[in-house]
Amino acid sequence: MEHVTTWNVEIIIGEQERSTRAEARLRTSAGSMRTGVGNARRNPRDRDVPEIGDELAVARALADLSHQLIEATAEDIEAITRRPAHLSE
Repeated sequence: MEHVTTWNVEIIIGEQERSTRAEARLRTSAGSMRTGVGNARRNPRDRDVPEIGDELAVARALADLSHQLIEATAEDIEAITRRPAHLSE
């Protein structure tokens, strides 16, 4: 590998009553930072299993962060090429 870099993601999870909020904080090696946010709410009829709310809130926070990174990538490409970016898998 010619280029190796490390990006770190910190996950913060908070719970209040039946609601769980997660933040996925990404710090790049260049020092930039992005935060994805996800929420989950337990139905009052459901059993209280905090891990399930944590999983869902974290998944949503990571999905939010992922979308932010895709949008930033498209913007960076468009700034260089001066044409619309088409990102596909």
